[in-house]
Amino acid sequence: MAADLCFHSPAFLLSTTTTTTPQRSQPTTAFLPFFSKPLLHLPKPPRPKPKFQVLSQATTGAAQPTSQLGHDRLSKVPISHIRNFCIIAHIDHGKSTLADKLLEMTGTVQKREMKEQFLDNMDLERERGITIKLQIARMRYKFKNGEPFCLNLIDTPGHVDFSYEVSRSLAACEGALLVVDASQGVEAQTLANVYLALENNLEIIPVLNKIDLPGADPDTVMKEIEEVIGLDCSNAILCSAKEGIGITEILDAIVERVPPPVDTAEKPLRALIFDSYYDPYRGVIVYFRVIDGKIKKGDRVYFMASGKDYCADDLGVLSPTQFQVGELYAGEVGYLSASIRSVADARVGDTITHHSRKAESSLPGYEEATPMVFCGMFPVDADQFPELRDALEKLQLNDAALKFEPETSSAMGFGFRCGFLGLLHMEIVQERLEREYNLSLITTAPSVVYKVICVNGEVVECSNPSLLPEPGKRKSIEEPIVKIEMLTPKEYIGPLMELAQDRRAEFKEMKFIAENRASLTYELPLAEMVGDFFDQLKSRSKGYASMEYTFLGYKESDLIRLDIQINGDPVEPLATIVHKDKAYAVGRALTLKLKELIPRQMFKVPIQACIGTKVIASEALSAIRKDVLAKCYGGDISRKKKLLKKQAEGKKRMKAIGKVDVPQEAFMAVLKLEKEVL
Repeated sequence: MAADLCFHSPAFLLSTTTTTTPQRSQPTTAFLPFFSKPLLHLPKPPRPKPKFQVLSQATTGAAQPTSQLGHDRLSKVPISHIRNFCIIAHIDHGKSTLADKLLEMTGTVQKREMKEQFLDNMDLERERGITIKLQIARMRYKFKNGEPFCLNLIDTPGHVDFSYEVSRSLAACEGALLVVDASQGVEAQTLANVYLALENNLEIIPVLNKIDLPGADPDTVMKEIEEVIGLDCSNAILCSAKEGIGITEILDAIVERVPPPVDTAEKPLRALIFDSYYDPYRGVIVYFRVIDGKIKKGDRVYFMASGKDYCADDLGVLSPTQFQVGELYAGEVGYLSASIRSVADARVGDTITHHSRKAESSLPGYEEATPMVFCGMFPVDADQFPELRDALEKLQLNDAALKFEPETSSAMGFGFRCGFLGLLHMEIVQERLEREYNLSLITTAPSVVYKVICVNGEVVECSNPSLLPEPGKRKSIEEPIVKIEMLTPKEYIGPLMELAQDRRAEFKEMKFIAENRASLTYELPLAEMVGDFFDQLKSRSKGYASMEYTFLGYKESDLIRLDIQINGDPVEPLATIVHKDKAYAVGRALTLKLKELIPRQMFKVPIQACIGTKVIASEALSAIRKDVLAKCYGGDISRKKKLLKKQAEGKKRMKAIGKVDVPQEAFMAVLKLEKEVL
């Protein structure tokens, strides 16, 4: 009884359940009977308040803490204090390094969080050292007079194959930083980007980067810019993004020289979508620039091109991760999430307006990208065809220059015919499909779109050799022609002219843009650039030459369809369209490669490259011969002849009805060879 009283006594409970020892300061609970319940409940200590307040989620779905610095970045400024600008440059001129330094100097990213190519968030970009996707970052900068300014940076790619990304970025800006390497000078893509910026009436600020290098010559480069581009470089900024030289001057120049957006906040909402991506949890996320009016969280928005309306569940800015805000007005750049599950409802170039107060007209949007290079993409596993279709739709949302349509091949099954802006664009798309969507793909040899003039006057566009009309129905074939401009040191002029002449190029112009640098202009069939032209350009100039090309139109040429026949049967997936002068070399290379890859049969297998019915190259697989005379260790010769005759008749009958199966490995190897030869 005493024991029962003790267990139910609060005083005794306090004295027995807590022990204090020098070694352990934590409370120790005494053993109680299983039927006993403590009668005293000590209050829990209050939880400390968090130092940071969670305001948003990043694209990965993880919540991002917002410190006082984050609140400063999100605080509103007048429209007159907003600056929207982008960075344009040739590849490897220090554009991403400059963007990193701007983020660090403005305090947008803490120094402990900084890493090289901070805005390049794809592994593919870091591995190759290039920018593939445009990225956005909102920065807050205090000018000389102490007034805060909101700087919206859009980092753009530098390679010619991603010029469509650059054009979309420029439409959302009022100014541009033109970054030129002080040691290399004006390059081909520098000119192309400047012309795009001038078409959009942007204020261009010349910036000479890498002045800390021993080979830097800023005076010569400024003279090049003035003579070649025509920009006034008297107020050009000398900087070194790696060393942090001239960064403050660049920020001041952005505030002083880039004009602010027009104040149209009272007009009906019009916002231009310039980029988007698909999030598996939140649906389609669109990046937009508010041109007119205001948009608030919870508004019912209407997409004018698709005709769909949604509720703006999440609204925010990128700094450079996503931070929620309650409102965005004219001149600002941000993102919108509205649980959009269909990728077709929010396309790049569409205009966002209010559902209740629609704008009278939509924004001009963007010009459709014209694919220059085509190839077939097929899943190694036929069961992955639906996954490939879904992956292409989602990737097209993030890469508006990608085009595709279904295609069927007798050898590789169901797949898609995809169009790209260039060879690098094709490689990047293939790698992204394999990495981001876990697909195993087979790609056919890249080709271009030909125009076939038929006898009846009809014009047929053909990107696949199997779709080429019969020789009797076609009058002529036209191929696309591009104008290429190569900038090179003068010591490599000879090798580059030889390279161009070997590719059926027509010489147009050569001029010296500086004492030791020249510009070569050619008109070249686009099909000749599809192979290893870029690799040859870099190897013959030891990496010093650069090139930029523009599409001119179509020109009639002496083109033929080269077919591959195995045992007399044409193999359509291996057919290709080539120039008549290259037909023999390509046919010879393909037949030799197939002879190595196709397994031997019980009968002789001819492998032929044909133009129509004419065979221009041929190889043969010898038959696997069974020794039917092994059992004839003696006897009359007539017995041996009878056995050999019977074997010959069997092989003849087998060849007539037999089929040769080309293994998948052989197709992949031959397609790889076609890419190299063509």
